Amino acid sequence: MMDDMTIIAVASIVTAGITTGFGTMAPALGEGKAVSTALGSLAQQPDASATITRTLFVGLAMIESTAIYCFVISMILIFANPFWNHVIAQAAGN
Repeated sequence: MMDDMTIIAVASIVTAGITTGFGTMAPALGEGKAVSTALGSLAQQPDASATITRTLFVGLAMIESTAIYCFVISMILIFANPFWNHVIAQAAGN
């Protein structure tokens, strides 16, 4: 039977992996779609390139922030998991 520390470790690692996996795949697809659409717009209206490029970079930064947030959550789950302190305090109390 697994103890509480092992269960928390397994759950944290699996959740961090899923978070990183989905949290990087979806923004990558979104960024590809955004760049593709921007290039299509630039081909149709080259005189609006400054506006399209500026808007594209702002949009890409916002999309990329989603991946960064998922990465931060994964690192918190692995290295600074708040559940560790709870289980350690319970173990010390017994």
